[in-house]
Amino acid sequence: MTLRILLVLYVLASLPIHSQNKPIWTFVTSNRVYSSPVTENNVLYIGSGDKHLYALDKKTGKQIWKYKTKGAVHSTPYIHNNLIYFSSTDGNLYALDKDKGSLVWKFTAQEEKMYDLWDYYLSSPIGNIKTIYWGSADGFVYAIDSKTGKLQWKFQTDGPVHASPVLDNEYLYVGSFDGHVYALKKETGKLIWKFKTVGAKYFPKGEIQKGLLLKDGALYFGSRDYNMYAIDAKTGTGLWNMKEKSGWIVAVPTEHKGTLYFGTSDAHLFYAVDKETGFVKWTAPLQMRVYGSGVIYNNIIYFGSFDGKIIGLDIKTGERKYEFQTESSKKNYDLIYDKNGHFKKSFQLYGDDFKASEKQIHSLGSILSTPFIENDIIYFGSSDGTIYAVKL
Repeated sequence: MTLRILLVLYVLASLPIHSQNKPIWTFVTSNRVYSSPVTENNVLYIGSGDKHLYALDKKTGKQIWKYKTKGAVHSTPYIHNNLIYFSSTDGNLYALDKDKGSLVWKFTAQEEKMYDLWDYYLSSPIGNIKTIYWGSADGFVYAIDSKTGKLQWKFQTDGPVHASPVLDNEYLYVGSFDGHVYALKKETGKLIWKFKTVGAKYFPKGEIQKGLLLKDGALYFGSRDYNMYAIDAKTGTGLWNMKEKSGWIVAVPTEHKGTLYFGTSDAHLFYAVDKETGFVKWTAPLQMRVYGSGVIYNNIIYFGSFDGKIIGLDIKTGERKYEFQTESSKKNYDLIYDKNGHFKKSFQLYGDDFKASEKQIHSLGSILSTPFIENDIIYFGSSDGTIYAVKL
């Protein structure tokens, strides 16, 4: 009897873990949520396509306050001291009192617009005690006084800047849809160096869409020319590039113990790559694109997918250990996928009416939001307009 119990335990332990927990709470907005959540104390802050920034009780999901802009809030908020900063498709950067949700100041750029149908994000602000840095579709990178909202300096690129800036002790780094990464003096905006992506046949600019990772003196980022790049942060010299033959790399990689983890667009793969060499350690197949970053928790990397799932992979092997599927995805999944998880013959990802296809994809509750994890709870937003808190 003891031997039988041991055998059962061994078999159970060797099985992959596929979890489908019910949310602890959900909060429903009236449009798609691409923004990623940030938290401070017991409050979760996140934007929505319904033009609002929300402050929610992290434990219950109840609304504390909301602030309405004149456009979709597809940036991730940034908190510094008593202010929270975020941008909207109305072309403004906002600073609110984070406790009251009241406006302190707003800064208006020259223009805001989408680059194309797949340009889902806005530049998310970053800063320090003196300055907030932010990019806009008008091609400018702005440095703005954090307390007053007054312009300190601006730097012009040759394309929309929807990538989020990265800050270190001396420099500000930012990517543009013109295919360049720029290193600027953070105090003056003076150009130190710029790096141009290779480009590809159908995407010659090699657009940089979402952002950069700064780690150990190097910058890591993906491009629409199908490459993941590593460049020297001091000189802008290329260190290596890894080309994925089947599609864009939009997601900002996550680094852990010398490995970069990131999802791809049309390749429908998740990668683990050596940080120093760019050599691939493993790949894991997916059913859809990944634009958001992954979050590592207890040796599992969790990330959202356009098919409406939060997926957790073992960081050493890529084995799928966790899965949460939105109700929208469960309801509409068989409209796009067959029983084997492949596209139905009736569905064309980039057919004659690709706009209709893209809308159908979002009916799955696509997850473009980068999740946040704390105390075994994962928080994220979805294209079904819902903000989720789910127990892992």
